[in-house]
Amino acid sequence: MMQSTFGEKLNSNKFIITAEITPPKGVDASAALADAKILKGLVDALNITDNQRAIMRMSPLALGKLLLERGYEVIMQMTCRDRNRLSIQSDILGAAALGIGNICLMSGDHTTNGDHPGAKPVYDLDSVQLLSMVQKMQNGFDISGNELEGVPELVVGAVSNTDPSQVMQMMKLEKKVRMGARFIQTQAVYDVGQFEEFTGSVSHLDIPIIAGLIPLKSANAARFMNENIPGINVDDEIIARMESAGNPVQEGLMICSETIGMLKKTCRGIHLMPIGQHLNTPKLLEMAGLPVRR
Repeated sequence: MMQSTFGEKLNSNKFIITAEITPPKGVDASAALADAKILKGLVDALNITDNQRAIMRMSPLALGKLLLERGYEVIMQMTCRDRNRLSIQSDILGAAALGIGNICLMSGDHTTNGDHPGAKPVYDLDSVQLLSMVQKMQNGFDISGNELEGVPELVVGAVSNTDPSQVMQMMKLEKKVRMGARFIQTQAVYDVGQFEEFTGSVSHLDIPIIAGLIPLKSANAARFMNENIPGINVDDEIIARMESAGNPVQEGLMICSETIGMLKKTCRGIHLMPIGQHLNTPKLLEMAGLPVRR
């Protein structure tokens, strides 16, 4: 079984860069593979989303395997929304057997927010219970205590918002770490001061925090995220900068680059989640002074 070099980097002092790849809404994966090619040598691992925003797309397991075959290290996302515990365990075993050594577990956006609003959400397990189940699987047993024929070797991560005033969320994060999470990827960060408070409040957990980033493309995109995506807060000053910019896309990259510069001191890495493709990601990383990955 292929060892996770991403896991090795988590144990080092290396500043980690991950990036999100969205599977296609169909069987033609060429656009996703082209997106990945743009990122070749620039990032440490590619996160494959799992019906992100509750919009039906190709399985992250399938796209993950296609990327693995092309030499990329992948992190397969998995939500609680679409599967019961039988199906989740099957997919985890399948991913491990195919060589996918990294997974990131999360609750997932509710189906009413997606393109199949009549779909029945499952949520058989919550994200903490899901982490506990994977921990048990790595000890050689399924969730019911039955012995496994071969144990999955996985680097397991989770997600978090970054508002330290959300006490229940902070408690949930502590539980995720106790249940075996080895890294945390966060919601998009625009308020660096709040993020510093967040990392300070969880420093005792001693876990790599990878800060989420979404480069803005317009002031309207910023307002949309404020109104529709929990855990994101783009302040008025940033919106005003986007509003007055002659080239909003360039301004969004500049804001993101500045944010990366400030985040370098307070977290172990960044997770890039562009609106659309990664066409501007190489330029952003260059602006931020981040070296090519080795």
